[in-house]
Amino acid sequence: MKPAWLILGGALVVSPAMAQDISLKPLIDARLRYENVDQAGLPRDAEATTIRIRSGVQASSGPLSAIVQMQGMLALTGDYYDGLHGAATRPLIADPQNIALYRAQLQYRSKSIALTVGRQSIALDDERFVGAVPFRQNAQTFDATRFEWTGVKGLKADLTYAWRVNTVWGIDGVGARPRSIGGDNVLGNLSYASPVGTITGFAYLVDQDETAVQGFRLSSQTYGARLAGARPLGKGIKLSYQLSYATQSDYHRNPNRYRADYYLIDAGLDLHALKLGAGYEVLGADKGVALTAFQTPIATGFKFQGWADKFLTTPPDGVRDLYGNVGYGWKQAGPFKALTLQAVYHRFAADRHSRLYGDEIDLLASAKLGKTSLSARYADYQADGFATDTRKFWLQLDWSL
Repeated sequence: MKPAWLILGGALVVSPAMAQDISLKPLIDARLRYENVDQAGLPRDAEATTIRIRSGVQASSGPLSAIVQMQGMLALTGDYYDGLHGAATRPLIADPQNIALYRAQLQYRSKSIALTVGRQSIALDDERFVGAVPFRQNAQTFDATRFEWTGVKGLKADLTYAWRVNTVWGIDGVGARPRSIGGDNVLGNLSYASPVGTITGFAYLVDQDETAVQGFRLSSQTYGARLAGARPLGKGIKLSYQLSYATQSDYHRNPNRYRADYYLIDAGLDLHALKLGAGYEVLGADKGVALTAFQTPIATGFKFQGWADKFLTTPPDGVRDLYGNVGYGWKQAGPFKALTLQAVYHRFAADRHSRLYGDEIDLLASAKLGKTSLSARYADYQADGFATDTRKFWLQLDWSL
């Protein structure tokens, strides 16, 4: 398979007539973040002030477009362990310094077809199984060919072949935290917009050549279905809901033989500015030994099971997450727009046994000021049989052109 930049290089050789019709759009965004982690059992806290800048250009001509975008991440303060550098006597903050090609893609888009080739960001559904990991400074991209079809009203087919996953560990990634993971990944998604919500059937064949976690390959085959919808209940009142089930087993060269199930039930109620929600998510276990539970190695894990990141790799006995959330928002508050306050509570337990893992409280305040988004987050995980007490705090500024 040719590298993405060679594909784009050939595709961008256009005739003089086409060149006159090309429109250019600059792509620039920046993020400044402070993160502090206090983790029981480690002698020192971790503090990181990092800045990430992405810059590039999108060129479009009729149904064709091309994107080339670079990314650079710099640690302004370095009192932390980034997974590759620094002393492991401090907690992990998974933002190593990096400079890399972020996206390099060519896309053809018509009324019913979109074909994207090259290095790209892919987020399917709610990113529970396939995501871009946008919270981490380096994010996650795929060297892939993606085909999307919407030729029948309400129906969408989405099929991706990805030969490489570029991880959040950047150019210095190595060993269990590699720069990228090769493999023949096939990501299939078929959805239909029904009166009760969007019904999706999916098949994700994850093929990982490298030994990504604890010396094992996390290759797996996952098949499932999802329903996501919303219904108005009155003026300014809306009920939203999600139901999902999946089954997973070993695939390709994964040395573990296992089968585990996934369940999700989630509901939310919007009462004008007040938002209430609750859910129950289960990543099941099989044998109760390492890496035989339901795993999601290419998901956006930060969005699920608490911001303290204690369950990015599912424990041998699986995990059950009972959670509730409350939020309140203002469209305008002084110079700020979209001001939001949110609190989430998680109760974690094992799937195979009745033992508890721990509790977590997550808090978020966010707002927009012009082209800048501001946010403050806090996560407090209290261990009760799994991992250790951990507190995390973030201050973040995002700006985009």
